Amino acid sequence: MRAMVLAAGLGTRLRPLTDDRPKALVEVAGRTLLEITLARLRSFGIREAIVNVHHFADKMIEYLQANHNFGMRIEVSREDELLDTGGGLKKVAWFFLEAGADPDEPFLLHNVDVLSTIDFARMARFHMEHDALATLAVQDRPTSRPLLFDEHGLLRGRAAKHDTSSSPIPSAPECASLAFAGIHVLSPRIFAKMQEEGAFSIIDAYVRLAAQGEKIAAFRADEYDWRDLGKPDSIEKATEDIRSGLSSI
Repeated sequence: MRAMVLAAGLGTRLRPLTDDRPKALVEVAGRTLLEITLARLRSFGIREAIVNVHHFADKMIEYLQANHNFGMRIEVSREDELLDTGGGLKKVAWFFLEAGADPDEPFLLHNVDVLSTIDFARMARFHMEHDALATLAVQDRPTSRPLLFDEHGLLRGRAAKHDTSSSPIPSAPECASLAFAGIHVLSPRIFAKMQEEGAFSIIDAYVRLAAQGEKIAAFRADEYDWRDLGKPDSIEKATEDIRSGLSSI
């Protein structure tokens, strides 16, 4: 299985830590977010990945070269203009469709600023067993951007904060409002279905595709530890927990 690490964002929520570096190079307990993410990928046998870069792009490239790509095949997708999650993924379709890549093998999409103990192998099996176009790791926890899933675990839309009733799909059944964990497993088939151009959110594409009958599935990840490291205080708390032995992520 191959992977993409989403690392091109400006990291504005992490300022001042990102005033002189990309968010992927912010450190937690002496290790960069990028190193931690790549180590997680390697632990599941993933040896080929692509990383998108924009903010302090040259520093990211130099860092990877200095660390010999952490023993992996790492490709870099430079975004002169930020393309958001969907546009960034669409730009690197070649990596997942190139000669030698299995066109039927799913791939992993992972935000660089989240840490978790989610079992990627189990998630990939779930994705294939359900023949999904995309599978999203989700949890039952507070979020300002909830996604709505029906009783079959399929995406039906999204809700505003504190609202679990809205859905773009007419006559949708009662839905569960769940928080997205920033980790996806996707089929390469998705590239032929991404009609959006330029910069766009992958979630927008998922909602559109779900409304057209495509299977966007929920992988319940409630049992796993998960952290969003998008703010300085969350970096500090994670560092303290790791160094004190309270957490391994």
